[in-house]
Amino acid sequence: MLIGLQNVTFEFGARAIISEATWHIQPGERIGLIGYNGTGKSTILKLLVGQYTPSKGTVEKGRDTTIGYLHQDLLSFDTNETITEVALGAFERVRALEKEIEQLGIDLEANPEDNDILIKYTDALHELDVLDGYNINHKAEEVLHGLGFTTKDLARPYKEFSGGWRMRVLLAKMILQAPDVLLLDEPTNHLDLPSIEWLEKYLLHYKGSVVIVSHDKFFLNKMVNKIVEVYQQQLNFYTGDYEYYEVEKVQRIEIQQRAFENQQDYIRQQERFIERFKAKASKAAAAQSIQKRLDKLDVIEDVQLERPNIRINFAVDKTPGKVLVDLKGISKTYPTLTILENAFAEIERGDKIALIGANGKGKSTLLRIVAGMESFEGECIWGHNVDESFYAQHQLESLNLNNSILQEVQECGTKKTDLELRALLGCFLFGGDEIDKKIKILSGGEKARVALTKTIISKANFLMLDEPTNHLDMATVELLADALTKYDGSIILVSHDRYFISKTANKIWEIEDEKIIEFKGDYAEWVAWKERMAKQKAANPELAKAGASKATPVAAKKPEPLIVPEVKAGPIDKDLQKQIQKLQKALTQLEHNIETLNKEKVDIELQMADPTIYSDVTKFQTIEKSYHDKNALIRSMNKEYEIAFNDLADLESKQ
Repeated sequence: MLIGLQNVTFEFGARAIISEATWHIQPGERIGLIGYNGTGKSTILKLLVGQYTPSKGTVEKGRDTTIGYLHQDLLSFDTNETITEVALGAFERVRALEKEIEQLGIDLEANPEDNDILIKYTDALHELDVLDGYNINHKAEEVLHGLGFTTKDLARPYKEFSGGWRMRVLLAKMILQAPDVLLLDEPTNHLDLPSIEWLEKYLLHYKGSVVIVSHDKFFLNKMVNKIVEVYQQQLNFYTGDYEYYEVEKVQRIEIQQRAFENQQDYIRQQERFIERFKAKASKAAAAQSIQKRLDKLDVIEDVQLERPNIRINFAVDKTPGKVLVDLKGISKTYPTLTILENAFAEIERGDKIALIGANGKGKSTLLRIVAGMESFEGECIWGHNVDESFYAQHQLESLNLNNSILQEVQECGTKKTDLELRALLGCFLFGGDEIDKKIKILSGGEKARVALTKTIISKANFLMLDEPTNHLDMATVELLADALTKYDGSIILVSHDRYFISKTANKIWEIEDEKIIEFKGDYAEWVAWKERMAKQKAANPELAKAGASKATPVAAKKPEPLIVPEVKAGPIDKDLQKQIQKLQKALTQLEHNIETLNKEKVDIELQMADPTIYSDVTKFQTIEKSYHDKNALIRSMNKEYEIAFNDLADLESKQ
């Protein structure tokens, strides 16, 4: 164990955050720490590093365990040093050695015969070599480049950068320190997509343990092999990625609910027996025996979900024309940067466009051009009956600071009742008396959620959204994504949340070479296309250029259709045929195995439906474990089947 909690209870005043929690972080684990906003995820990280002291229990830490902790409070750090110097602060021992070697070199020149100085000098050089001290500048530059900094940025002072970029520098420093345990609180909040992808690749090969608090499902699915959920003051453990957790949690709730109901039936039956026969002399002893069994029974708790199953619904007042916005010959330049040069694009009715790419490419600038909030050259022509609504965090000053949260959304002119508005605000994490808070005392994140609520109830048929998922927990992101999927209007959005993009967008826009590149398809198709183009470019640059017609700069004239050359059939490949037949047999066997396992699972469920098993805790635990094991085996077989099926499809395509 590197670090952990042992029977820890922690309270803020009368409110318990966790109760009797035990959690040990082992070497090599990559853990996602999840839970609704306000359940105490960041608090648990602070307990682990000793910033908070538990009310009960102990925080345990290995004697030599080193911890890196990335959190928002680090932004109070300031310095005139360059960002490279800040990142190099990770190598304290190496830099101390460099100074020591420099001084020993001077001493050795003055006293060339002094053997003690020579030995110290040699030892210091050897230690520097062991620590790979000659490569620290290269390592620092590599990590900073990976997190989105240009070569010119490396010599700029740290204090010149905004909060998001400062957090990247501190993340770089922490990565370079390579502690035994990395505790990362929302590490992707200030990263663009290329930087998130770089961080994923880096952390996947990281030798230490990593604990991640994140609302990014894609990131968690790629990064973690264990989920720790903070739920109702308890820590619940799931051995798998986020996708596994989602499936497993539903199954656990179903099992617990079924077990609860069956046990309650059993208790009622036994209580009826006791009530009926306790007064009869011949049955009194049996009734007392049953009562003693009931008193010793481990009562199964009812399943209580913390959040109601609320849905966000959009309303659209009027239907726009076919083309909502026509961008013609758009150019946008800054003194040292050109964003767009004679770019064309159209937004049509039904389009749900995600603007993606690296920071600095001009995504938010283009969104503001569409919204009419940014100067530019060219034409932005709006269509008929377009009723737009624009959401961006920097526009929060439009909120009336003297209003309460409820008053602010009431003034939007919707016909929703206060009850409906309260339910909607509940989706955005404003519950109970919180809706009576004044806007002026809200945090930046809370104001952003109020502004987003106002955007949603505006009844607009065209939404422009700049990072709408910031400050939302995963449950609310899910609600918002579902609502936007069903939304009858059109959308253009900027987001770095790949799950949100994949759920909502049917078109992808990128800014490349000062042009708007449009891809007609969803995010998964775009990723697959990008990977295919990269492989083709490596193998045949000309073919890749031809294939790029799937995603092209939108111009005044439509591109010529791609003509695919006919491929003539070759001779039958006998080895290929044998491989196909082998895979077909394997698939048949897997189908049979999966069918058998599902029948066995049904048998276990029938056993669990018997209320008598709940009087025997050991028997119940054995059956419950068997049920979990069977489910795990079925999932494993299904994955194996999916891999074999895809392999077969690939081989058959080569025939």
